[in-house]
Amino acid sequence: VIDRPDEARQIKAQSDIKSLETALRLYKLDNGHYPTTDQGLQALVVKPSTGQIPNKWNRPYLDKGKLPKDPWGNDFVYLSPGLHGDYDIICYGADGVPGGDSFDKDINSWEIE
Repeated sequence: VIDRPDEARQIKAQSDIKSLETALRLYKLDNGHYPTTDQGLQALVVKPSTGQIPNKWNRPYLDKGKLPKDPWGNDFVYLSPGLHGDYDIICYGADGVPGGDSFDKDINSWEIE
């Protein structure tokens, strides 16, 4: 992993997406719905004050109460409803823009096992 920093970042992005998915499931369990796209992943750390307000939001859903950046320092993209499920989480890879190959390839929640 030390000799392969870009590969390590891709693995970290997948791990972070899985953690975000776990937090989203807890949010839905408590509140009956996922945060909207407009509320974003920020709803996992700060109770939303617009849109569908969660009735039972009682804690930050992420460790340390902080929203992670992807391993390249960019925000994860969140859509809810998603194009591939109830929500989509996307990391745009090393280049930070949609698409790409190799280490620039997008890392998508619906493609992670």
